[in-house]
Amino acid sequence: MTRPLLLAALTIALALPAAVDAGPRPAKSKAAAAAAARVKRGQTFAEQRCAACHGVTRNSSSPNPESPTFEDIANRPGLTSTTLRQFLRDSHNFPEAMDFAVERERIRELADYIVTLRRADYKPTI
Repeated sequence: MTRPLLLAALTIALALPAAVDAGPRPAKSKAAAAAAARVKRGQTFAEQRCAACHGVTRNSSSPNPESPTFEDIANRPGLTSTTLRQFLRDSHNFPEAMDFAVERERIRELADYIVTLRRADYKPTI
C-alpha cells in the first residue's frame, strides 16, 4: 500500500512544474508595450530621417564623418534619455548646413531608441 502512495506522490510532484508552466503567461504591461512601440517608432524615424548623416544602428558608421553615430551618442558618459531629449530639441539649429528640427512628437521616441544602443562593453572607434 505504501508503494502505490509513493508512486502517486512522485507522479504528482513531477507533474506540478508542468502544470504551473502550462498556465497562461502574463501579458506585457501596457507601459512596457507602449515603451517598446515608442522605441520602434524612434528607430523607424532614425532610419528614415537621420541615416543620411548618422550611423543609426549598432555597429554602423556615419555616412558623414562629421556626424557621430547614434551608438557613440548613446555611450557618452552621463547621457540619459532626459538629457538627450533636451539636446534633440536644440541640436540641429547650427551651423546653417544642419538646419534640421526634430518634430516635438518624435523627440522622445528618438531619444528612447538611441539609449537602447548603450552597451557596457562599448569602445569608441578612434
